[in-house]
Amino acid sequence: MASDQENSQDANAPDDTSEKEITRGITIMKSIIRDRDKAVTYNVNWNADNQLIGSNAAKLASYIGTLVRMHIPITATRWSNKELGSAKDKIWTEILRSFNIEDTTIRKKYILQLAGKRHRGWRTFLTNKYLKDKEIFFVEYDPEYPVKYAIFITEEEWVAFVAQRRDENFKKVSATNRERASNPTYAYKKGCLGYARLEEKILDETKSDATSLPPHVLWKEARVGKDGTVRDDVQHIYDECETLSQSISTAEDQENRSVLSRALNVPEYPGRVRGKGHGCTPTSLYKNPRRRNPSNQEVMETLQALQAQVLQLQKDNERYRCMEKCSSQLKETSEKASINCQNKFPEGISSCQLYLSSPTYRLVGKGKVHNTSGDLLHHRPLPDGHLKVSVDVVLDKDALLPIPDIVSETTLLRDAIGSFVAWPLDLIFIDDEVFAQGSQQLSQKIDMATAGAIRLLDMEEDIFGYSCTETIGKEDLEHIFRHQELGVGVIHTYIRFLYDNFMRGNDQLSNRFRFVSSSLVNKALICREPDSCREYLVKRFTASSTNNLYLWPYNSGCHWLLLAIDPLKEVVYFLNSIDGEWTNYPDMKQLVDTSIKVFRSQRQARVPRTKSSNITWIKVQCPLQRNGIDCGYFVMRFMREIINMNQIEIPITYFDEYKCAHYTRLQLEQIKEELCQYFIEKRLISI
Repeated sequence: MASDQENSQDANAPDDTSEKEITRGITIMKSIIRDRDKAVTYNVNWNADNQLIGSNAAKLASYIGTLVRMHIPITATRWSNKELGSAKDKIWTEILRSFNIEDTTIRKKYILQLAGKRHRGWRTFLTNKYLKDKEIFFVEYDPEYPVKYAIFITEEEWVAFVAQRRDENFKKVSATNRERASNPTYAYKKGCLGYARLEEKILDETKSDATSLPPHVLWKEARVGKDGTVRDDVQHIYDECETLSQSISTAEDQENRSVLSRALNVPEYPGRVRGKGHGCTPTSLYKNPRRRNPSNQEVMETLQALQAQVLQLQKDNERYRCMEKCSSQLKETSEKASINCQNKFPEGISSCQLYLSSPTYRLVGKGKVHNTSGDLLHHRPLPDGHLKVSVDVVLDKDALLPIPDIVSETTLLRDAIGSFVAWPLDLIFIDDEVFAQGSQQLSQKIDMATAGAIRLLDMEEDIFGYSCTETIGKEDLEHIFRHQELGVGVIHTYIRFLYDNFMRGNDQLSNRFRFVSSSLVNKALICREPDSCREYLVKRFTASSTNNLYLWPYNSGCHWLLLAIDPLKEVVYFLNSIDGEWTNYPDMKQLVDTSIKVFRSQRQARVPRTKSSNITWIKVQCPLQRNGIDCGYFVMRFMREIINMNQIEIPITYFDEYKCAHYTRLQLEQIKEELCQYFIEKRLISI
């Protein structure tokens, strides 16, 4: 907005219209304009999260509204429209003339975002006041031109605005938003105070030295009524946030979902922080700037530094090997023959696990080791103490290559998938070497009709709630014999084994335990067809009127875990052999919770209000695996032990009869032996 001298029309318009035509006047912030012409400016304050606070915050917010009404037409439907650029710059310039604000990108972005909110509020106000009746329904007659706001709105703009608001698509959106906002689950009770000024008020009243409050604390305080009472459901969410905050790190909170969003079981929207209000972003809250991609020069500098480190390590390793060789000359010839590290790998190509020893010793990927004489890597000899490896799976997305690939300029393991790299001998481990040697002889005895033939196993309706045929391929059998990751066919075959050998003919067990098909409900289908997954689960739950425990082997894409669901008591037992949390699988959890609620509605169950939106999830302290392969075998043993104990309630510390830190190889071999015997019994293989 220009000064009185520069633009007499803008300056005189408010006086002519507001004083002569409207008795109450309209908000044009004359005091700010008078002080501006006297070179008087206002100071404003910002909190630790870069939000506007202080005594002049409300005055600035009102002034922004005035500038928006003066410079932005009501027909502007998109605040991001580039055609509004000059008007936005004018608003920013006028604000800098009256308020002491740093002329920085972050401050300008905040102010203009606030201006966008004021513009949407201005358009909503006009719609509700002139285009809707007392019941908030659109009127059929043509609304009169609002003479009161003639200084802001031309008659042509008003006609166009009314046409926009009467569009059928807009009416549908308006009705949807009105219905959603009419009965919020957790209503905000602080009026127009806002989260930032509410936080400022709390810190002042408590005389706290803190500069900021956690989002869930503000969220709770914003829902406290004038009488000071806190609803039970609000207190429950707060308590759950307190519990989660003890187990979730700040980095995990930032990268995934905040504790408040987790407790509310709602998605996290980008660029905002739930419970902190306008202007607070993940960047400002966590003080962790968004990562930028490195420049080519930085990549080359990093690569050169890594190459220098690798070269030094190779020299140290060579010196150590020379010292070892000299000392070994004093030993017997048989002892000297054992120095060759390559002898521990079978000749040819073998599946392997890839480890790194720095900064911590850990499994980072899987692939195949190529142990062939005279092998080259990109037409160059392999470094001493290394073998050529093809990378198939990456388990640590930030893992660096032991030796950067100079040809392709690759430094990260994840960028080497499908290609060959050099890997240190002592960090390569053949998949289950001891068992693989015995299984190679056993697999030679597998007699299937033709190479790659398949076998079919009928699954009765009582098992999964529908009749189907499970396909068992030769590769499924080899996965068992070689102790590799298991597919859904093997898991379902073991479920059929449990049904035939434990539950068939035993009414107590068959009426107490049921199974959920991993083919109909898995990570891919939950994301692609959530409705069909929910319908299947609800159908399974309604299949029986008695109390049942539904065993569901869930595959997250690369890992098996077990859910034991009691839909009547609304309890879900979570058994994960890698000690992960159910919050790491939000889509799965949401599906289970929604299915139980639909089941609750269908059986017309009455649930206390404090529990109506919460399903009880229990993390069972089950045995844990010590590698990246055994999850499928653990899930099969979990199901066997649960059925064998014949208990619907699973103790949080697991069953005393089977309690242990880890399953032994013998315990897992028992599962594999049962599977193999069952394969023979069903003539899936012949030995």
